[in-house]
Amino acid sequence: MHFKIAYLKLTLFYVLIVMVISVGFSVAIYQISSEELGRGLGRQTGILRDFPMNVPTSRNPIIQDLENIKLQQLEESSNHLQRNLIYFNLLILILSFIISYFLAKRTLKPIEEAMEAQNRFTADASHELKTPLTAMRSEIEVSLRDKGLRASDARKLLGSNLEEIGKLEILSNALLKLSKFDEVARLDFRELALSEIITEAFEKVESLATEKKIEFDTEFEEVMIQGDRQSLIELFVILLDNAIKYSPKGSKISIGIKKEKGDAVVKIKDQGIGIKASDLPHIFDRFYRADQSRSKEKTDGYGLGLSIAKRIVELHGGEISAKSTPGKGSEFIIKLSLAR
Repeated sequence: MHFKIAYLKLTLFYVLIVMVISVGFSVAIYQISSEELGRGLGRQTGILRDFPMNVPTSRNPIIQDLENIKLQQLEESSNHLQRNLIYFNLLILILSFIISYFLAKRTLKPIEEAMEAQNRFTADASHELKTPLTAMRSEIEVSLRDKGLRASDARKLLGSNLEEIGKLEILSNALLKLSKFDEVARLDFRELALSEIITEAFEKVESLATEKKIEFDTEFEEVMIQGDRQSLIELFVILLDNAIKYSPKGSKISIGIKKEKGDAVVKIKDQGIGIKASDLPHIFDRFYRADQSRSKEKTDGYGLGLSIAKRIVELHGGEISAKSTPGKGSEFIIKLSLAR
């Protein structure tokens, strides 16, 4: 509702500017045209006055008739010009209103989308924060009402609360990372070897892969890119962590680096549960989590990892996409600019 009012206000502002210009030009055209018509008809009468006649000019009925005709023609031409200019300005008013509305909508659309995204983000973050806090509050209230609370039950309660605090810590860290990358306009770019970045990211998640006995199949070309080292490591940690998290034990994850059409292309493919076609367009949305009912293992998370990954890729002027077949795994493709 607020943006509809903003559309209307901006539209009226555009229309006002257009009409001021249009009316100004119309007045100028009317004055110039009237003066030119008067001069033209005046010259015709002047020629006849100079023409040799036996009757004086002041008493010549022909001259008098021509004067009257001149005045009549001038008035008719002025009225005709006025009507045409009024019709023209009405047409300009209608067209300017229609065009101005579309221009106003186009101008305000990015702001509206940003506001909607911010509102969704606030609502989602509030919901995610409320869940563990509610669980902690309920457990504590129940325990406090129990007058015969034993030490073992208290320890169990503290352990449960500690688990919820850990979830809150994960969420707050993710929100801080996302906020940091949202506020950054440009990163500190340097020439980097892409294979070294992915190797360092792998070392951070290697223990998770070892625990699930997941093997890695790598095929690296020597590719140099321009980028920020720490943010790129964060990017590939997120993608490798997701691949491990959603892959069954004893499976394989393949990582490839190569040059394609002037870009550095990284492909990370797993043999996990895959992503449904209906979920695929939304996986980079904030707080979006696909249905996990097909997974045998419950995975924790808040749906922020891929949003952070997408933002990092955008800051590098690259592209990230995914393709997947449910039950057969997913593949994430990252395109980054080569070092010049």
